[in-house]
Amino acid sequence: MTYPWHLYLMALMYVIAGVFHFLKPKMYMRIMPRYLPAHKTLVLLSGAAEILLGVGLCFPETKDLAIYGIILMLLVFLLVHFYMLSSEKAGAGLPKWILIVRIPLQFILIWWAWFYLKF
Repeated sequence: MTYPWHLYLMALMYVIAGVFHFLKPKMYMRIMPRYLPAHKTLVLLSGAAEILLGVGLCFPETKDLAIYGIILMLLVFLLVHFYMLSSEKAGAGLPKWILIVRIPLQFILIWWAWFYLKF
């Protein structure tokens, strides 16, 4: 079964994002909410999840499961986005408006994933 090119773009996007969790873990650890334990472990686990889910999008047997996993992951990542708004250090020097725009962007990414359930 051949999927539209933009599904493969999404898959590539998550794989690349996941790889960066391993290449630059300190960058991700800085934005982790303080109330979560084991920041490095969570960063590496979330990177592995992004890679696995991205690859899972490419196969008919795992596509729908990967989509549900991505949606769940994006909902969990909302914690990070709200934390970045509330902490100057976690905000990484980004302008407040960018941090605010990232929140609705999460919902656009959720819709984008949900869209592929019909294929």
